[in-house]
Amino acid sequence: MRYCSADDFLDRYPAQTERILDVRSPSEYRHGHIPTAVSFPLFSDEERKIVGILYKQRGREAALIEGVSIVAPKMRDWLERALEWKDCRTLWMYCWRGGMRSRSMAWLLSLLSLPVVVVEGGYKAIRRAMTRRLEDMPLQLIVLGGKTGSGKTQILHHLQQLGEQVLDLEALAHHRGSAFGHLLLPDQPSGEHFFNEIYYHLAKMDLSKPIWVEAESRQIGKVPIPEILWQKMQNAPRIDLEVPLHRRVETLVAEYARAPKEELIAAFDKIRKRLGDLRYRQALDALHQDDYHRAAQIALHYYDKTYTYARDHAPNPIRILHNVNEEPMIEIAQQLKSIKQMELGQRLEVKQQNHRAPIE
Repeated sequence: MRYCSADDFLDRYPAQTERILDVRSPSEYRHGHIPTAVSFPLFSDEERKIVGILYKQRGREAALIEGVSIVAPKMRDWLERALEWKDCRTLWMYCWRGGMRSRSMAWLLSLLSLPVVVVEGGYKAIRRAMTRRLEDMPLQLIVLGGKTGSGKTQILHHLQQLGEQVLDLEALAHHRGSAFGHLLLPDQPSGEHFFNEIYYHLAKMDLSKPIWVEAESRQIGKVPIPEILWQKMQNAPRIDLEVPLHRRVETLVAEYARAPKEELIAAFDKIRKRLGDLRYRQALDALHQDDYHRAAQIALHYYDKTYTYARDHAPNPIRILHNVNEEPMIEIAQQLKSIKQMELGQRLEVKQQNHRAPIE
Protein backbone atom coordinates (compact mmCIF):
# COMPACT_ATOMS: atom_id res chain seq x y z
CA MET A 1 0.00 0.00 0.00
CA ARG A 2 1.29 3.42 -1.00
CA TYR A 3 0.06 7.01 -0.79
CA CYS A 4 0.11 9.81 -3.33
CA SER A 5 -1.03 13.42 -3.48
CA ALA A 6 -4.07 14.59 -5.42
CA ASP A 7 -1.73 16.26 -7.94
CA ASP A 8 0.24 13.05 -8.44
CA PHE A 9 -3.04 11.28 -9.13
CA LEU A 10 -4.23 13.92 -11.61
CA ASP A 11 -0.84 13.86 -13.37
CA ARG A 12 -1.79 10.33 -14.42
CA TYR A 13 -5.56 10.79 -14.78
CA PRO A 14 -7.27 9.51 -16.85
CA ALA A 15 -4.75 7.95 -19.26
CA GLN A 16 -2.83 5.96 -16.61
CA THR A 17 -5.55 5.26 -14.04
CA GLU A 18 -7.20 2.13 -15.39
CA ARG A 19 -8.95 1.20 -12.11
CA ILE A 20 -10.12 3.69 -9.47
CA LEU A 21 -12.10 2.65 -6.39
CA ASP A 22 -14.43 5.06 -4.59
CA VAL A 23 -14.97 3.61 -1.12
CA ARG A 24 -17.46 6.25 0.05
CA SER A 25 -21.13 5.43 0.56
CA PRO A 26 -23.43 4.90 -2.44
CA SER A 27 -25.23 8.25 -1.97
CA GLU A 28 -21.91 10.13 -1.84
CA TYR A 29 -20.88 8.40 -5.06
CA ARG A 30 -24.18 9.23 -6.78
CA HIS A 31 -23.90 12.90 -5.82
CA GLY A 32 -20.48 13.20 -7.40
CA HIS A 33 -17.45 11.03 -8.08
CA ILE A 34 -14.30 10.94 -10.18
CA PRO A 35 -15.39 9.79 -13.66
CA THR A 36 -14.31 6.18 -14.41
CA ALA A 37 -14.19 5.41 -10.65
CA VAL A 38 -16.02 2.27 -9.50
CA SER A 39 -18.24 2.41 -6.41
CA PHE A 40 -16.73 0.03 -3.83
CA PRO A 41 -18.28 1.25 -0.58
CA LEU A 42 -16.97 0.33 2.84
CA PHE A 43 -20.34 1.27 4.40
CA SER A 44 -23.87 1.51 3.08
CA ASP A 45 -25.64 4.83 3.62
CA GLU A 46 -27.40 3.52 6.71
CA GLU A 47 -24.21 1.98 8.12
CA ARG A 48 -22.32 5.23 7.61
CA LYS A 49 -25.07 7.08 9.48
CA ILE A 50 -24.89 4.63 12.40
CA VAL A 51 -21.09 4.91 12.72
CA GLY A 52 -21.25 8.71 12.40
CA ILE A 53 -23.81 9.01 15.22
CA LEU A 54 -21.73 6.73 17.44
CA TYR A 55 -18.63 8.83 16.76
CA LYS A 56 -20.42 12.00 17.86
CA GLN A 57 -22.11 10.48 20.88
CA ARG A 58 -19.52 8.04 22.25
CA GLY A 59 -16.24 8.84 20.53
CA ARG A 60 -13.76 7.31 18.09
CA GLU A 61 -13.25 3.97 19.86
CA ALA A 62 -16.96 3.08 19.94
CA ALA A 63 -17.37 4.07 16.31
CA LEU A 64 -14.30 2.04 15.31
CA ILE A 65 -15.54 -1.10 17.07
CA GLU A 66 -18.99 -0.77 15.49
CA GLY A 67 -17.41 -0.18 12.09
CA VAL A 68 -15.32 -3.35 12.36
CA SER A 69 -18.39 -5.38 13.32
CA ILE A 70 -20.21 -4.02 10.27
CA VAL A 71 -17.47 -4.68 7.72
CA ALA A 72 -16.19 -8.04 9.00
CA PRO A 73 -18.92 -10.14 7.32
CA LYS A 74 -18.26 -8.39 4.00
CA MET A 75 -14.51 -8.90 3.82
CA ARG A 76 -14.56 -12.22 1.99
CA ASP A 77 -16.81 -10.83 -0.77
CA TRP A 78 -14.56 -7.78 -1.17
CA LEU A 79 -11.44 -9.92 -1.47
CA GLU A 80 -13.04 -12.21 -4.03
CA ARG A 81 -14.16 -9.25 -6.11
CA ALA A 82 -10.76 -7.58 -5.80
CA LEU A 83 -9.13 -10.62 -7.42
CA GLU A 84 -10.64 -9.37 -10.68
CA TRP A 85 -8.13 -6.52 -10.52
CA LYS A 86 -4.99 -8.50 -9.74
CA ASP A 87 -3.53 -7.70 -13.18
CA CYS A 88 -3.95 -3.93 -12.76
CA ARG A 89 -0.66 -2.05 -12.61
CA THR A 90 -2.10 0.28 -9.95
CA LEU A 91 -5.33 0.22 -7.97
CA TRP A 92 -6.16 3.83 -7.06
CA MET A 93 -8.42 4.47 -4.09
CA TYR A 94 -10.05 7.42 -2.37
CA CYS A 95 -12.67 8.20 0.27
CA TRP A 96 -13.97 11.64 1.32
CA ARG A 97 -10.80 12.97 2.98
CA GLY A 98 -8.31 10.11 2.75
CA GLY A 99 -9.21 8.86 6.22
CA MET A 100 -10.23 5.61 7.85
CA ARG A 101 -12.41 4.29 5.05
CA SER A 102 -9.76 4.32 2.34
CA ARG A 103 -6.96 3.25 4.68
CA SER A 104 -9.03 0.31 5.98
CA MET A 105 -10.01 -0.91 2.53
CA ALA A 106 -6.46 -0.41 1.22
CA TRP A 107 -5.07 -2.49 4.12
CA LEU A 108 -7.49 -5.31 3.34
CA LEU A 109 -6.77 -5.40 -0.40
CA SER A 110 -3.03 -5.16 0.19
CA LEU A 111 -3.27 -8.59 1.88
CA LEU A 112 -3.70 -9.89 -1.68
CA SER A 113 -0.53 -8.02 -2.67
CA LEU A 114 -2.59 -5.73 -4.88
CA PRO A 115 -0.77 -2.50 -5.89
CA VAL A 116 -3.07 -0.15 -3.94
CA VAL A 117 -2.37 3.61 -3.93
CA VAL A 118 -4.46 5.79 -1.63
CA VAL A 119 -4.98 9.43 -2.63
CA GLU A 120 -4.11 11.61 0.36
CA GLY A 121 -6.88 14.05 1.20
CA GLY A 122 -9.33 11.91 -0.76
CA TYR A 123 -12.09 13.15 -3.04
CA LYS A 124 -12.05 16.59 -1.41
CA ALA A 125 -8.36 17.10 -2.25
CA ILE A 126 -8.83 15.81 -5.80
CA ARG A 127 -11.68 18.29 -6.37
CA ARG A 128 -9.56 21.20 -5.09
CA ALA A 129 -6.72 20.21 -7.39
CA MET A 130 -9.07 19.83 -10.35
CA THR A 131 -10.43 23.36 -9.79
CA ARG A 132 -6.91 24.81 -9.66
CA ARG A 133 -5.84 22.91 -12.77
CA LEU A 134 -8.90 23.97 -14.75
CA GLU A 135 -7.99 27.60 -14.05
CA ASP A 136 -4.50 26.98 -15.45
CA MET A 137 -5.57 25.05 -18.55
CA PRO A 138 -4.59 27.00 -21.72
CA LEU A 139 -7.86 26.20 -23.48
CA GLN A 140 -8.17 27.23 -27.13
CA LEU A 141 -11.96 27.33 -27.28
CA ILE A 142 -14.12 28.08 -30.30
CA VAL A 143 -17.71 28.90 -29.34
CA LEU A 144 -20.47 27.83 -31.72
CA GLY A 145 -23.65 29.89 -31.46
CA GLY A 146 -26.96 30.03 -33.26
CA LYS A 147 -30.64 30.48 -32.55
CA THR A 148 -32.69 27.67 -31.02
CA GLY A 149 -33.15 24.85 -33.51
CA SER A 150 -30.02 25.65 -35.53
CA GLY A 151 -28.73 22.11 -35.03
CA LYS A 152 -25.61 23.17 -33.16
CA THR A 153 -25.33 19.94 -31.19
CA GLN A 154 -25.63 17.78 -34.33
CA ILE A 155 -23.03 19.92 -36.06
CA LEU A 156 -20.66 19.55 -33.13
CA HIS A 157 -21.04 15.78 -33.43
CA HIS A 158 -20.16 16.01 -37.12
CA LEU A 159 -17.12 18.15 -36.27
CA GLN A 160 -16.04 15.40 -33.90
CA GLN A 161 -16.39 12.86 -36.70
CA LEU A 162 -14.14 15.11 -38.80
CA GLY A 163 -11.41 14.86 -36.16
CA GLU A 164 -12.16 18.05 -34.24
CA GLN A 165 -12.13 18.20 -30.45
CA VAL A 166 -15.56 18.92 -28.94
CA LEU A 167 -16.69 19.58 -25.37
CA ASP A 168 -20.41 18.76 -25.44
CA LEU A 169 -21.67 20.55 -22.33
CA GLU A 170 -25.32 19.74 -22.97
CA ALA A 171 -24.58 16.02 -23.18
CA LEU A 172 -22.71 16.20 -19.87
CA ALA A 173 -25.51 18.25 -18.28
CA HIS A 174 -28.28 15.98 -19.65
CA HIS A 175 -30.08 19.13 -20.77
CA ARG A 176 -30.44 21.17 -23.96
CA GLY A 177 -30.54 24.52 -22.18
CA SER A 178 -34.15 25.71 -22.57
CA ALA A 179 -37.48 25.21 -20.77
CA PHE A 180 -37.86 22.15 -23.01
CA GLY A 181 -34.25 21.02 -22.62
CA HIS A 182 -34.87 18.22 -20.11
CA LEU A 183 -37.38 16.37 -22.28
CA LEU A 184 -36.48 12.80 -23.29
CA LEU A 185 -33.21 12.97 -21.35
CA PRO A 186 -32.01 11.34 -18.08
CA ASP A 187 -32.08 13.29 -14.81
CA GLN A 188 -29.40 15.95 -14.55
CA PRO A 189 -26.24 15.28 -12.54
CA SER A 190 -25.38 17.44 -9.54
CA GLY A 191 -23.41 20.58 -10.28
CA GLU A 192 -20.49 18.90 -8.54
CA HIS A 193 -20.49 15.90 -10.84
CA PHE A 194 -21.06 18.10 -13.91
CA PHE A 195 -17.78 19.84 -13.04
CA ASN A 196 -16.06 16.46 -12.61
CA GLU A 197 -17.22 15.34 -16.06
CA ILE A 198 -16.03 18.57 -17.67
CA TYR A 199 -12.58 18.14 -16.13
CA TYR A 200 -12.43 14.49 -17.19
CA HIS A 201 -13.24 15.25 -20.83
CA LEU A 202 -10.81 18.17 -20.99
CA ALA A 203 -8.09 16.05 -19.38
CA LYS A 204 -8.37 13.60 -22.28
CA MET A 205 -7.90 16.30 -24.93
CA ASP A 206 -4.84 17.75 -26.62
CA LEU A 207 -4.76 21.27 -25.20
CA SER A 208 -2.42 22.44 -27.97
CA LYS A 209 -5.36 22.16 -30.37
CA PRO A 210 -8.72 24.03 -30.51
CA ILE A 211 -11.79 22.74 -28.71
CA TRP A 212 -15.29 23.45 -29.99
CA VAL A 213 -18.01 24.25 -27.45
CA GLU A 214 -21.61 25.38 -27.83
CA ALA A 215 -22.65 28.86 -26.70
CA GLU A 216 -24.61 28.51 -23.45
CA SER A 217 -26.13 30.52 -20.65
CA ARG A 218 -24.32 30.49 -17.31
CA GLN A 219 -26.56 27.62 -16.26
CA ILE A 220 -27.71 24.59 -18.27
CA GLY A 221 -30.95 23.50 -16.69
CA LYS A 222 -30.14 23.27 -12.98
CA VAL A 223 -26.35 22.94 -13.22
CA PRO A 224 -24.02 25.95 -13.52
CA ILE A 225 -21.09 26.06 -15.92
CA PRO A 226 -17.93 26.41 -13.78
CA GLU A 227 -17.12 30.10 -13.53
CA ILE A 228 -13.58 29.74 -14.84
CA LEU A 229 -14.80 27.85 -17.93
CA TRP A 230 -17.59 30.38 -18.46
CA GLN A 231 -15.06 33.22 -18.49
CA LYS A 232 -12.85 31.35 -20.95
CA MET A 233 -15.90 30.89 -23.21
CA GLN A 234 -16.63 34.63 -23.09
CA ASN A 235 -13.08 35.42 -24.19
CA ALA A 236 -12.98 32.86 -27.00
CA PRO A 237 -13.67 33.46 -30.71
CA ARG A 238 -17.30 32.82 -31.60
CA ILE A 239 -19.02 31.65 -34.80
CA ASP A 240 -22.79 32.18 -35.01
CA LEU A 241 -24.92 30.20 -37.44
CA GLU A 242 -27.74 31.99 -39.24
CA VAL A 243 -30.23 29.23 -40.12
CA PRO A 244 -33.61 29.78 -41.88
CA LEU A 245 -36.70 29.66 -39.65
CA HIS A 246 -38.36 26.75 -41.47
CA ARG A 247 -35.29 24.58 -41.02
CA ARG A 248 -35.10 25.36 -37.31
CA VAL A 249 -38.76 24.51 -36.88
CA GLU A 250 -38.18 21.13 -38.54
CA THR A 251 -35.24 20.47 -36.22
CA LEU A 252 -37.32 21.22 -33.12
CA VAL A 253 -40.23 19.07 -34.27
CA ALA A 254 -37.89 16.15 -34.94
CA GLU A 255 -36.31 16.63 -31.51
CA TYR A 256 -39.32 17.23 -29.26
CA ALA A 257 -42.53 15.93 -30.90
CA ARG A 258 -41.82 12.48 -29.41
CA ALA A 259 -42.10 13.89 -25.87
CA PRO A 260 -45.31 13.28 -23.87
CA LYS A 261 -47.80 16.05 -24.59
CA GLU A 262 -48.32 16.86 -20.89
CA GLU A 263 -44.57 17.48 -20.53
CA LEU A 264 -44.58 19.80 -23.54
CA ILE A 265 -47.47 21.72 -21.99
CA ALA A 266 -45.58 21.94 -18.68
CA ALA A 267 -42.58 23.37 -20.57
CA PHE A 268 -44.76 26.03 -22.18
CA ASP A 269 -46.09 26.83 -18.69
CA LYS A 270 -42.55 27.81 -17.67
CA ILE A 271 -42.36 30.50 -20.38
CA ARG A 272 -46.00 31.61 -20.21
CA LYS A 273 -45.24 35.09 -18.87
CA ARG A 274 -42.59 35.71 -21.51
CA LEU A 275 -44.83 34.44 -24.31
CA GLY A 276 -47.89 36.38 -23.20
CA ASP A 277 -51.32 34.85 -22.63
CA LEU A 278 -52.36 34.99 -26.30
CA ARG A 279 -49.33 33.12 -27.66
CA TYR A 280 -49.43 30.73 -24.71
CA ARG A 281 -53.03 29.75 -25.50
CA GLN A 282 -52.16 29.47 -29.19
CA ALA A 283 -49.28 27.14 -28.36
CA LEU A 284 -51.50 24.90 -26.23
CA ASP A 285 -54.19 24.84 -28.94
CA ALA A 286 -51.52 23.80 -31.46
CA LEU A 287 -50.35 20.97 -29.19
CA HIS A 288 -53.90 19.71 -28.64
CA GLN A 289 -54.32 19.64 -32.44
CA ASP A 290 -50.96 17.84 -32.88
CA ASP A 291 -49.70 20.86 -34.83
CA TYR A 292 -46.13 20.65 -33.55
CA HIS A 293 -44.80 22.94 -36.28
CA ARG A 294 -47.05 25.77 -35.14
CA ALA A 295 -46.14 25.16 -31.49
CA ALA A 296 -42.45 25.29 -32.38
CA GLN A 297 -42.89 28.59 -34.26
CA ILE A 298 -44.57 30.13 -31.22
CA ALA A 299 -41.77 28.97 -28.92
CA LEU A 300 -39.17 30.41 -31.30
CA HIS A 301 -40.87 33.82 -31.17
CA TYR A 302 -39.68 34.06 -27.57
CA TYR A 303 -36.37 32.25 -27.88
CA ASP A 304 -35.23 34.19 -30.96
CA LYS A 305 -35.59 37.51 -29.15
CA THR A 306 -33.75 36.18 -26.12
CA TYR A 307 -30.94 34.74 -28.22
CA THR A 308 -30.51 37.85 -30.38
CA TYR A 309 -30.07 40.01 -27.28
CA ALA A 310 -27.54 37.58 -25.77
CA ARG A 311 -25.60 37.34 -29.05
CA ASP A 312 -25.49 41.11 -29.56
CA HIS A 313 -24.15 41.62 -26.04
CA ALA A 314 -21.67 38.74 -26.09
CA PRO A 315 -18.15 39.96 -25.17
CA ASN A 316 -16.29 37.53 -27.44
CA PRO A 317 -13.40 39.46 -29.05
CA ILE A 318 -13.74 37.72 -32.45
CA ARG A 319 -17.19 37.06 -33.89
CA ILE A 320 -18.12 35.56 -37.25
CA LEU A 321 -21.63 35.17 -38.68
CA HIS A 322 -22.00 32.14 -40.94
CA ASN A 323 -25.13 31.88 -43.12
CA VAL A 324 -26.64 28.44 -43.66
CA ASN A 325 -29.27 27.45 -46.20
CA GLU A 326 -30.17 23.85 -47.04
CA GLU A 327 -26.73 22.22 -46.76
CA PRO A 328 -26.53 18.86 -44.94
CA MET A 329 -25.20 19.03 -41.38
CA ILE A 330 -21.93 17.33 -42.33
CA GLU A 331 -21.32 19.95 -45.01
CA ILE A 332 -21.91 22.76 -42.49
CA ALA A 333 -19.39 21.09 -40.18
CA GLN A 334 -16.86 20.97 -43.03
CA GLN A 335 -17.45 24.68 -43.69
CA LEU A 336 -16.86 25.49 -40.02
CA LYS A 337 -13.65 23.47 -40.03
CA SER A 338 -12.46 25.51 -43.03
CA ILE A 339 -13.36 28.76 -41.24
CA LYS A 340 -11.32 27.62 -38.25
CA GLN A 341 -8.31 26.83 -40.43
CA MET A 342 -8.44 29.95 -42.62
CA GLU A 343 -10.38 33.04 -41.58
CA LEU A 344 -10.39 32.38 -37.84
CA GLY A 345 -6.74 31.37 -37.85
CA GLN A 346 -5.76 34.61 -39.62
CA ARG A 347 -7.75 36.75 -37.19
CA LEU A 348 -6.21 35.03 -34.20
CA GLU A 349 -2.74 35.54 -35.63
CA VAL A 350 -3.38 39.27 -36.14
CA LYS A 351 -4.80 39.52 -32.61
CA GLN A 352 -1.73 37.81 -31.15
CA GLN A 353 0.62 40.07 -33.14
CA ASN A 354 -1.21 43.15 -31.92
CA HIS A 355 -1.00 41.86 -28.39
CA ARG A 356 2.76 41.37 -28.73
CA ALA A 357 3.40 44.72 -30.45
CA PRO A 358 5.65 47.02 -28.36
CA ILE A 359 4.19 50.26 -27.03
CA GLU A 360 5.59 53.28 -28.85
